[in-house]
Amino acid sequence: MLIPFLKSVLEGNCITYICLLSPKLMKKKIVIYSLLLVSLSTSFIGCKKSEGASEKKVKFNESGLPVLYPLEEEMPTLDNNYCIDKKLRIDAYFHKVWNKEDNVSFLVAQNGRILYENYNGFANRSKKELITADAPLHIASVSKVLTSSAILMLVDAGKIKLEQKVTDFLPNFPYPDVTVLTLLNHRSGMKNYAYFTYDDGNWDRKKELSNEDIISVMNDKHIPLESKTDTRFGYCNTNYAMLALIIEKVTNLKYPEAMQEMIFKPLGMKHTFVYETAKHKGKVSLSYKGNMDLAVEYLDGVYGDKNIYSTPRDLLKFDIARYAPSYLNPELLEKVYHGYSNEKKGQRNYGLGIRMLEFEKGEPFYYHNGWWHGNTSCYINLKKEKVTMFVLSNKYTHKTYKTKQLAPLFGDYPFKTIDEKEE
Repeated sequence: MLIPFLKSVLEGNCITYICLLSPKLMKKKIVIYSLLLVSLSTSFIGCKKSEGASEKKVKFNESGLPVLYPLEEEMPTLDNNYCIDKKLRIDAYFHKVWNKEDNVSFLVAQNGRILYENYNGFANRSKKELITADAPLHIASVSKVLTSSAILMLVDAGKIKLEQKVTDFLPNFPYPDVTVLTLLNHRSGMKNYAYFTYDDGNWDRKKELSNEDIISVMNDKHIPLESKTDTRFGYCNTNYAMLALIIEKVTNLKYPEAMQEMIFKPLGMKHTFVYETAKHKGKVSLSYKGNMDLAVEYLDGVYGDKNIYSTPRDLLKFDIARYAPSYLNPELLEKVYHGYSNEKKGQRNYGLGIRMLEFEKGEPFYYHNGWWHGNTSCYINLKKEKVTMFVLSNKYTHKTYKTKQLAPLFGDYPFKTIDEKEE
């Protein structure tokens, strides 16, 4: 009995440990078995830990980077009549809100199935380049959703800790109490780089600003915090510019390359990229305000908080993949959709790279809006119903943000619909 018992131990068969305990052998070898039982209890606990570890299904590429791969299992099939009904209702909404003079990429999907999409206007008016399903537009602050996902994947892979100080990665960073978590949830207390680089001649605006330059200005000009770290919410683009630098430090890749390797390439997001002036200037969609073309400026070189160009179809691939078991472990995923700013009672809150509205009655509403130059963007994620909405426009408009009026079509979301009077 002892040999097969030891064989079972070596093979790691935790279940057979107890079954192979012979009473006769226990009487004769009680001292030996006492030692073996201690070993068994340790091994059994070790087995349990191994099982727990095996549930963590983070996927890595050859370079050891965590990678977001497509969801392998099929999402539940939707009834065709249901889809037709939703398509007609969304189409009616679209044509009440948007007109032929607008520039827009618009997509609504559920369970990964596109229910409705529409593309209208010009990506580049002077070149007569139309907005199509394959035309990348600047997604503005919706970029933060993707930046946060890359950071969280690195957390899940054990390469970053949420409570880790930013100075661990960026030694010249001037605020010692700021952590990765307070960057993600906008509680760092930092000022917006768009303002402090503009003020008092802090930066030569004829030169393009980089992410690294932001740290230099904060140090050289002794830029103070706007509020003590982790005392209140303060939405600030500087937070995500710093997260992009942390991604670079941890991956040993520039942010555009890291995002390509970790997210865009494995998901087949062929029309998605991070804007780099030397590479893309004059080759991307323009932005407009009314009939005016908006010029590129010195802030357009900063990424992480913005500067991703994409299409709704590509972004849908990203959204679906975040339902994959390999995306984030359940405990970490729960932290993403947890509100961190509760100093004042209210509906609005912010998780880790996602905005939220928490109602007394109704489902929590997860979303992120964006605005940069003439570009406006909206990402809505109705988690319970697995509904995704992406709306992008490169001609400045508030219509993009009205998309939440579609939420009541799918669940218990207390918004005024397009047919009801806005309060």
